[in-house]
Amino acid sequence: MANLIVPSQAPDQDGKVLGITPASAGWEYVGFEVYRLQTGQSLTRETGDMEACLVLLSGRASVGTRHARWNDIGARMSVFEKIPPYSVYVPSGDSFAVEALTELELGVCLAPGKGSYPARLIRPSDVGVERRGAGNIERLVHNILPERQEADSLLVVEVFTPEGHWSSYPPHKHDKDNLPHESYLEETYYHRVNPGHGFALQRVYNDDRSLDETLAVKDGDAVLVPEGYHPVSAPPGYEGYYLNVMAGPVRTWVFHNDPAHAWIMPSKLAEAAGGSEEGGEQE
Repeated sequence: MANLIVPSQAPDQDGKVLGITPASAGWEYVGFEVYRLQTGQSLTRETGDMEACLVLLSGRASVGTRHARWNDIGARMSVFEKIPPYSVYVPSGDSFAVEALTELELGVCLAPGKGSYPARLIRPSDVGVERRGAGNIERLVHNILPERQEADSLLVVEVFTPEGHWSSYPPHKHDKDNLPHESYLEETYYHRVNPGHGFALQRVYNDDRSLDETLAVKDGDAVLVPEGYHPVSAPPGYEGYYLNVMAGPVRTWVFHNDPAHAWIMPSKLAEAAGGSEEGGEQE
């Protein structure tokens, strides 16, 4: 069985509860960490050769880099308030210091950087908000650091899956460096579940089924997606949240739907519209 789940642990002395590096994941580009800081606790680190996107998952903080500072940022006390977060982009060759003004859950998204862009604040008003899909594959998407926003490698998005719904669906993949048809992007999913004693399901599988895992994901688990299709389901009674981090050799998201299931999106959109149109958005 592939070891694709990385569970959260008790906070270490720095408040880290989860850590993924390219080396620990067995890939080249994506790193991801989660910190849970108490009020007044601080976190300081150098970015080195990685760029970072600091996502304030919940709580308020002041954040500084070598050349900029933003005081008292943060808009939600829980991810399930479903409002866009404050985030801070930090380039490679820089550093950041985070001071928690309340209890703080902080996601640190990492990928190789070139120092091309200065540090900046990503406000909730800068985050693209969309409803994607229809029927029981409808979900709420917050585009925190999409392709159209400046970064060297990182793509960052968060998704809210209502109870009984599916996300990252129809199943899609982006594991071949075959542009313009498909891009190679490694990906992590950081899951939260409400209520917290529940679970979500995620399947990760490839075309020849040499990888074919169905995962029961707990609140605070991360899932590695090194290749293949990777749909998510929130069982009845529980709503799901995940923060995605993607990076690869080219900063573009070009995906390929599983041909066996690609028909589902236009069918759901037509059903929601009360018609029989064949077109429609797919993920």
